[in-house]
Amino acid sequence: MKTTNEPMRIVALRRPSRRRDQIGVDSEFAAPKLCAVYPSWSFYPRNLRPPEWAVAIVAATTDVKAQISTFETPAGEDPRDTLSDAVLAHLRPGLHELGYQVETGKKQAEKIIKPVLFGNDGSVEVAYEIDAFHESLGIAVEVEAGRGAANGADYRDIVRTSLLLDAANLALLIPAVYRFTSGGRPQEKKAYESTRRQLDAIYASRRLRLPFDGVLLVGY
Repeated sequence: MKTTNEPMRIVALRRPSRRRDQIGVDSEFAAPKLCAVYPSWSFYPRNLRPPEWAVAIVAATTDVKAQISTFETPAGEDPRDTLSDAVLAHLRPGLHELGYQVETGKKQAEKIIKPVLFGNDGSVEVAYEIDAFHESLGIAVEVEAGRGAANGADYRDIVRTSLLLDAANLALLIPAVYRFTSGGRPQEKKAYESTRRQLDAIYASRRLRLPFDGVLLVGY
């Protein structure tokens, strides 16, 4: 048996790393995982693992990528439907399958209306319309598109859904990019990133506490 005076070398074993674009949640160990880069999405608060309902909405959005994606359209050109009603129409079958009530039209019976305040004799005094709602999970869904995504509709959605009596969670779907023409020149606004920064600030500052168990932001 040979002996040597050379010092022993210790080799550290390293866990193979995965690129961030290979997983659909912030933590390497969070589950479940999505392997697609579309859509962009964030779940709040950041210290909670995204729940199943959030991942399911992301998957439903992925299913209609060809119809609603704003990722790859050249600046100034947007052949897809740019109204939120049209985007919601594409999402409706998938949301129905997940157990959501979804707005189907503008007639009273086709709308999703949730109470905010009650008046005399228990009658509803203030109520707001929303795009979709999951009764058992208390998830309010709002879909924005086109000009609404560029004109502060995200602020309105966050505040109004915060007042709904039955809303325990919020899912907000926003275009990744809103394209428009101004002064004859094509313009772009990164709507998803703008709303993400707002929610980052809200949850980081703690000055404004939203009454939700969780908030899902999706950039389609």
